Amino acid sequence: MPFIRSGEAVAHEIHGARFVSYVRPATGSRDLAAWRGEVPAGTVGPAHTISHEEAFYVLSGRLRFTIGGESAELGVGDAAVAPAGSELAVANTTDQPAHMWVTTRVGLSAELADGGTITPPWTH
Repeated sequence: MPFIRSGEAVAHEIHGARFVSYVRPATGSRDLAAWRGEVPAGTVGPAHTISHEEAFYVLSGRLRFTIGGESAELGVGDAAVAPAGSELAVANTTDQPAHMWVTTRVGLSAELADGGTITPPWTH
């Protein structure tokens, strides 16, 4: 299934953000997962340690990424890469929504600061 139509996307809500999944095993991908992240104004996501590398591309608005203790605010057309095993946090500290495209390997999991684990359904 090389083509994925917008009607096949599945939305998930977690930590105040919306994840709209396109590329995943259920749509034919064996290795990659990719989704659009929709981050409302004023949303601060929790820091978490990721199992696989993630690549981010800002589609609209501005987002603050903290990766391995280093922070940067990125705007439209900017990108970031979080290495596997790094601590990651994403925040929208503006008064406007922001959107990003995210790509990782199938099977991503994340460990929260409290020791809890998230296995995002959009990466499996």
